[in-house]
Amino acid sequence: MRRVIASLALGSVFALAALPAVGSAAAAPQLRLTAFAVNMSNIATGSNAVVDIVVDRWSTDEERQTLVSTFVEKGPDKLLDALQKLKRVGFIKLPNTLGYDLQYAREFPLDEGGRKIIIATDRRIGFREAREQPRTIDYPFTLIEVRLRPDGTGEGKMSLATKITLNKKTNTVELENYSSEPVRLQNVKVEKS
Repeated sequence: MRRVIASLALGSVFALAALPAVGSAAAAPQLRLTAFAVNMSNIATGSNAVVDIVVDRWSTDEERQTLVSTFVEKGPDKLLDALQKLKRVGFIKLPNTLGYDLQYAREFPLDEGGRKIIIATDRRIGFREAREQPRTIDYPFTLIEVRLRPDGTGEGKMSLATKITLNKKTNTVELENYSSEPVRLQNVKVEKS
């Protein structure tokens, strides 16, 4: 099985760079997105579906800083713990399933107009996986990036099972995706409340 590894500048994995967020956490309206998720990976091939993503609130600067500090000082295991302790920001839902809580969400303006949405949460791990401890257990994060045009349409990627490490030599965050590539989010649309 081929694994995908990406390197990012430190702080960009959760768009943690010191970019200003659009709006404030308290004043931000709810955001509801729908997208068609296309699974092009070598895992669960053909499991394409409509995905609903709802953001009830944006993560605060303090929450962002907590995640950055925890990751740099204590590593990815403690980052997972810190992420799980954050107050819920929204949920993601597939057809015929219950929603799954999202723990981190930020939005940033794009130079060309529109905005970038970064979402992170812990990965849903079932009882059997937790009991048997296969290699997938080492990939506990789910990361979503969506780029929206000014008209509220766009595209994105969703990495369902990701390992996050810090390369201290190059001061970069490395994302290792368990599958061969992230799920593509096509036909992303902002739904009116």
